Formats: sequence, C-alpha cells, structure tokens
Amino acid sequence: MKVSQVDPRQLVSPSPAEAVAGPAATVPRHASSAREWSDTTLSPETRAALVVSAMTEDEKFAWLSGPMALPTGETKIPEGALGSAAYYPGIPRLGIPAQQQSDASLGISNTANVRPGDNATALPSSLLLGASFDPETARETGALVGREASAKGFNVQLAGGANLIREPRGGRNFEYVSEDPLLTGIIAGHAVAGIQSQGVVSTVKHFAVNPQETGRVLSNSVLSLNALHESDLLAFQIAIEIGAPGAVMPGYNLVNGEWASENVYLIQTVLKGEWHYPGWVMSDWGATHSTVKAALAGLDVQSGANLDPQRFLAQPLRDAVAAGQVLRARIDDMVARQLRSLFAVGAIDRPAPPDGHIDYMAHRLIAQRAAERGIVLLKNEHGILPAARGARRLLVIGRHADVGVLAGGGSSAVSPVGSLSLEGVEVMGVPMARVYHPSSPLHAIRAEAGAAKVDFIDGGDIAAAVRAAADADMVFLFAEEWRTEGEDRPGLDLPDDQDALIAAVARANPRTVVILQSGGAVAMPWLDVVPAVLAAFYAGSGGAEAIAGILFGRVNPSGHLPITFPRDIGQLPHPEQQDPRTTTSNPGMTIKGDVFDIDYNVEGSDVGYRWYVREGLTPLFPFGHGLSYTRFTYSDLQADYQGDTLMVTVMVRNTGARAGAAVPQLYVSRTGPHGFAPRLCGFERIDLQPDEFRKVEMRVDPRLLARFDAVGRAWVRDVGIVDLRCSESAAAEGISVSVEMPPFTQPA
Repeated sequence: MKVSQVDPRQLVSPSPAEAVAGPAATVPRHASSAREWSDTTLSPETRAALVVSAMTEDEKFAWLSGPMALPTGETKIPEGALGSAAYYPGIPRLGIPAQQQSDASLGISNTANVRPGDNATALPSSLLLGASFDPETARETGALVGREASAKGFNVQLAGGANLIREPRGGRNFEYVSEDPLLTGIIAGHAVAGIQSQGVVSTVKHFAVNPQETGRVLSNSVLSLNALHESDLLAFQIAIEIGAPGAVMPGYNLVNGEWASENVYLIQTVLKGEWHYPGWVMSDWGATHSTVKAALAGLDVQSGANLDPQRFLAQPLRDAVAAGQVLRARIDDMVARQLRSLFAVGAIDRPAPPDGHIDYMAHRLIAQRAAERGIVLLKNEHGILPAARGARRLLVIGRHADVGVLAGGGSSAVSPVGSLSLEGVEVMGVPMARVYHPSSPLHAIRAEAGAAKVDFIDGGDIAAAVRAAADADMVFLFAEEWRTEGEDRPGLDLPDDQDALIAAVARANPRTVVILQSGGAVAMPWLDVVPAVLAAFYAGSGGAEAIAGILFGRVNPSGHLPITFPRDIGQLPHPEQQDPRTTTSNPGMTIKGDVFDIDYNVEGSDVGYRWYVREGLTPLFPFGHGLSYTRFTYSDLQADYQGDTLMVTVMVRNTGARAGAAVPQLYVSRTGPHGFAPRLCGFERIDLQPDEFRKVEMRVDPRLLARFDAVGRAWVRDVGIVDLRCSESAAAEGISVSVEMPPFTQPA
C-alpha cells in the first residue's frame, strides 16, 4: 500500500507566520524595538513568527544543530550551559532565553555528576506510574519534575516516554508506561501536562515503535500501517491530545525502512499533517542521518550532533538553502516551532531562575505516595500480608537492601543526595552508574515492625541466608533485576542465582515474601513455594517507605500490572533476540553489522495481553492484575450511546473491611470479519470506604471501537455488536454486556 507523497517544496509554508499559525496570521517584515512579541495577548504562533522575523540567519541556525552539553571525549560543555543533555544559546537582544534541556521522565537526571552535590527527587519508574492507573498521580508527579527543572534553570525536559512495551526484555521498559495504548496515552499525556504547567516544555518520545535497545541504531521496525495506528501511534496520539507536548522526539530505529528522524510518513504525513501538531521535532542524540531529506521530512533540530557523522543541520543545511534544495521558509518554520512551544508554556515570559528553591522533603513524600499507589501485590496466599506486628524476629534479605532501592540506568537515571552509585555502563560516551536511591528497606521495615527484632543479610551466600531464614517468623526477600538504556535483558530470569536463593529460602521458611525490584516482567520459577509477591519495579525516593507501608498494612495495595508477566520466553511473539555482539546499540559508536528487520506484524496491534488472548496463552500474571487487602464487586453494567459517544456505567462496591482503591477496567471485543481481541477501552481509579458503593461512568474513545483504514485515512467502525466486559484484569471474568454499534468514520 502506498501513501500519496507530497512535493517536498509543499512540506513548508511560504512564510514564518503561516508555517505555524496558518494564512490568517499577519506579521510585519521587521520587528520594531518595542518587541511586539512581548504582548501576551497574542497567540504563541504569532509571537513566534514575530521573533523569527527579527532574527538573523546565524541566530536561527544556532537553534538547529547542537552537541550534547555534557563533557564527552573532546566535547566540552558550551559556555553558558548548565551541563546537561543540550544547550542552545539565548538571544539577549530579543529577550529570548537559552534552551537548557535535561533528561528525563523520572526526575532531573544528574548521574553524570557535572554538578557535584546536586540533588534531585527520583520518581518511581514510569512502569510503576502506569501501575497506579491514576492520571492525577501522573499530573502531580509531572508537576514535581517541572518545578525541579525550572528551579535548576532548565526549560526543556526530555520526558514523556510513550513507547508501547512490545519487548518484555527491553532495557528501557522502566521508562515507559505500559503495553496498552489507552493507558500509555492517558498517563504519559497527564505527566507531560504536569511538567508543562510549570513553565517547562516537555517532549514525548520515542516516536515510534522503538521497543528494544539491542541494535537500536540499526533495527528496522516493520509493521503494517493499520496496526501501527491501532497500537503505537494511538498511544502517542492520545498523549499529544492530552498533554500538548512542546516537542516530539523520534527514536533511533527505522520504521518500515526509513529512519524515524527522517520518516516522511511519521513526521510529515501523520504528526504534522493529519494530527496538525504545532510543536517541534527534535532528533534523539546522534540519530540524524541526512540534511535535505531530514529537513524536508520534518525534522526541526539535530540533537547531540557530536554523536553524528557530521552536523547535518548546520553548514550543510545552509548550503542546501543556498542551492535551493530547502526553502528559507522551512528554516523559519524550524525555529518558529521551537519558539511557539516555549511561548505556549511561558518559558520565555517567565525564564527559569537557576538555583531556585526546591522543597525536597515535600517532593519525596509525593514520590512516596506515587509508589504507594503503584506497587502491585501479585500474590497473597492465605492472607499472609499484611504482616502482623507481634512477630518476634523478622529477616530482611537482599543486596543493598540495607542502603536503598534500585533504580534503572541510562540517561533517565536520577541520583538524589545520599545515593549509592556503583559501576554501571557507558551510554553515548558518558558513564552511567548503577544507582540505589537513599531509601533503605531495612530501616523502613524496622520503623513499621513495632517491637520485632529485624535482622539483615545480603543473600550473597545462599547457605547463610537459609540458616538465617529458618529462625525467623517472616522473611522479606528483596530480589533485583537491573535494566539500563543501551542494552536489553538476555532473558526473563533473575540474575546472580537469585532464583535459587529465593527457592532455598522459601523452603527453609514458608512465610517468605518476595519484593521484586525490576525494570519489567520477570519469570518466577519459585512462585509455587512463595506465598506472597510484591512487584515494586523501581520505587524511587521514598520507595522503601512505600513498600514497608504495604507489607505492614499502613497502605492498602492498589497497583495493577501495566504489563503482562509471561511464564517464559516461549510465550513471546519474538522469543529469539538479536545477539548484542553482532550489532551496534548506541550512537557515536563504531557501526558493526547491518540494518536488520524486526517483523512486528507477528503480533500487529495485538500487543501484550491481546497477544495472549489471541494465541490462547495463559501468562504468569495478566495485564491489569493486582490484589488488595479488601474486596470489590462490580454490578449493573450498562452501555448506551449519547450522540456518537458510547457511555458505560458500572456500580462498584467495597465489600471488605478496609478502605481501598478499586480500578475497574473496561474491555471491548468483537467477533466476525472485523473482530478483534479484547482492548482496554476505559478505566477509573476510585477510593471507597468499607461497604461504600459508587456508580462509575466511562466514556469510550470511538477509535477503540474501530479499525484504522490506511487507504481511506480514517478510523472506521462497522455496524454490529461489540461485547463489553468490566473486570479486575485482562483475564478476569468480570461482568459483561453487549451493545449494537452504529457505523462511524473519523478522519485520521
């Protein structure tokens, strides 16, 4: 199937104003000394166009290509830069501040130690945020990131990870939200909105189908356009609609044979064309591959140019403009899109003051509450949890569980003051430590355990751990699996003989609770002998206090899995992995191997839990699964149309003895020629007191009831019956209702 192509010269508007605001905007040829763009009653588009009309060519090109603003090899920190991901110089004569860009979604990255002694709050991993099923928490933690970024002098945050988790072994899965487009789009969108509410531009990334790290700079994601829109692109579309991010960052990979950073279909046809996206498109660091092609495809900024073979959007782009290969209006468009986004969030009117005040204690509590909402109780046999406070002796086992909670590695990593930093990996020439955040599980458990004696052993010696466990009333065993940008996990097993440790300890003490600190799904060959398991993912600042609160019942667990936990790799759509020794995974490195295809048409749009249903597979734990210390019942499921919108209501009651949060999940499926496996089409998180009940109303996005027609460029819903199920997970029976659908068409 071919998508009609546009004449490259039509990919840009004929004037700076029309490039961002449409033909109705009127802009004087030269800005006056009064700085008309300072008028806050004007639209961000008009203000941006006014600034562009006053800029020199050198000032414009200074914002189109720049190196990483960290010391790497011969690259020094640019003068005026804070020392972070990127810096683009300000224009004092026009009152335009510099762009100071920082990583990432989980806090203000400071692991490169450019600013010694720098503090930052570490949020729980995005996976844990997804497990909360809570847009309000996403917005609150996003605002925290925005406040800290602004106080440190940053006005662009490289946040908003919205890739679907297609590869359970992916090294960056902890930076992403879920395997589902609706959950991902809503949570990522609200996180972006929270960041931007503080006057800081946020990106959304990595656009698109960028689910693995192995060979990420050479992998070609192959996926039909129909499936692409029904899965990965839908997640980004929802996130952009909710969060209005100021920038979009394509990934390192190719998509259907074209590099994401110069992919006309992704950037020009879909993002800037059909979605009318007004912000700018920045490459990932070292992910630019051309000059003319990239510029005409819609790439606006070459990020991390020192990692590319050349500065494609610097002198080569000037030469292309002089030769008539790229219109000058396209250069204006590139700059205007950046200015427009900075104006839109207030970053120009209210420049970020460096060394601003940050209430780190208040922020730590916000991070702790987020972890408390997201930690998932996977198993609780015989109600072993919450732990009784009358125990005589408790035992904590786990490497560094006396010091802190594990964090993921790479450019998103955050190191609060007091973190334990061990040798990790090098990413893009920058050493990235393996970090334990300063929130001690041992100390937190002692604080919750009352008069019980709480001992600790690191678990490195299995025999010693078994002896210590045999004499304890209960064992809390902290297992860990470290993931990092730049490399995938080789499998789903826990590393360093931890599976053997868990099995041996559980045989010695049948009251063993396992707390998993992981960047994604792990196999559990010991599950049958362990009565209780918590998935804490990477819990961030205050993570240990959140874990201990759940273990002892101060907090009622309410997280639900945002991903499926497979039984083994044989259940995956792609059980075989690319050998990391045969390919290059990081930019700036010597290329080894060639571009290789990953055929995601194997699962198509049936990502994660939908694959398991389609293939008749029973996973270890399904998407949406999560236990509570209370019980909820669902009843009276009703669905009807209000205009063109399907509205669904359900009654939710807390039938247990404790207050808790329910997360009713609505799944839609259809049989017949246009049938599809169950899709999450709605969810709510509600707090209920014992015996309290509430009617929950969910509006179903019409796109989740439809199929994408890549030829007709529209979402199409055929007349017929769909089945709706409200349940506590993708695999739970729940309650069901069927509804007749009228036909529907919505442009892409």
